Amino acid sequence: MLSEPVAFQMVSLLQEVVNTGTGASARALGLTGPFAGKTGTTDDYRDAWFVGFSSSVVAAVWVGLDQPASIGREAYGARIALPIWTEFMKRTARELPPHEFPIPDDIRGEELCSVSHLRPVDGCPVYTEYFKEGDDVPSQMCPIHKGSLKQAAARAVTGFFRRLGGIFRRR
Repeated sequence: MLSEPVAFQMVSLLQEVVNTGTGASARALGLTGPFAGKTGTTDDYRDAWFVGFSSSVVAAVWVGLDQPASIGREAYGARIALPIWTEFMKRTARELPPHEFPIPDDIRGEELCSVSHLRPVDGCPVYTEYFKEGDDVPSQMCPIHKGSLKQAAARAVTGFFRRLGGIFRRR
């Protein structure tokens, strides 16, 4: 059995699939609210699926043939199964509205850069990642985005001491 913090972290990861990942077309198809899920496609496009959920409903859609054979070129789960799942969930949400997934007390959200997955600087697109006690929380600042002059100076100083520490460790 998963602990509550680990279960919430998994829910959060699967929400990202729907919000920005392979399941993001659900949003383009009009799905709103807190949903999570995972796409799937087998080799040679023999099966396509999407399994997803809200706080109210869990549903899976599988598209394939009884006898193993390709269901079509580029028959990805996101293309074939996800639209079916999305339509079902939109209709179901009218009767069983989804609610935000509750964040456990022993989880904390940290904003990170959605490109580097490190501490954001000014100009970084951000997302919230959730950490439980004992998790390694990124401490390095994003090197991809420019940030403010103060943030660039802090990065340079941190990088200098990191390199200096590496020199002493090698000796």
